[in-house]
Amino acid sequence: MKLFLKGDRCFKDTCAVEKRNFPPGQHGRDHRPKTAGYGIQLREKQKVRRIYGVLEKQFANYFAKASKQKGITGETLLVMLERRLDNVVCRLGFAASRDQARQLVSHGHVLVNGKRVDVPSALVNAGDVITLRERARKVQRILDSVASIAGRGGVPAWLELDTDDLRGTVVSLPKREDIQMPIDEQLIVELYSK
Repeated sequence: MKLFLKGDRCFKDTCAVEKRNFPPGQHGRDHRPKTAGYGIQLREKQKVRRIYGVLEKQFANYFAKASKQKGITGETLLVMLERRLDNVVCRLGFAASRDQARQLVSHGHVLVNGKRVDVPSALVNAGDVITLRERARKVQRILDSVASIAGRGGVPAWLELDTDDLRGTVVSLPKREDIQMPIDEQLIVELYSK
């Protein structure tokens, strides 16, 4: 399954998942063991962890916070992961992948409401303005990434991007409908409730 971890490469026909959709090795095409129950739940959790680039303990902490809040636990978990600063920087198109966005944030190139924030796991709120430092606005890789955002699905409805000024605004908090990845969050809830 495409997780879009490699930036622009998986949006083209040269993506490895498109070219060869089976495990590596001599018997990759022939043998694929069936997974059931726990294996399916674990695979779903690992998929979400890899999509957002979160470690196991961080993910468990997010789940614990989501289960204490009101509302549906699975949806609350996904909304919290979507609100991470590195994810928002990637969704705005300042970076081609979440790994690249995480590096931009941790190196101090991202400003939230005019203040430098170098913590990738910081959660953004509605009304926050995300910009880049002056040095980062001249980096060609960032300019190319912003120019190609339309080909990668565009900016989600809960974010607003000013491409001329390289300024992103969090219009509202994300909803479950805004997360387009094929995630079944109920399997994650079932896994952690054992």
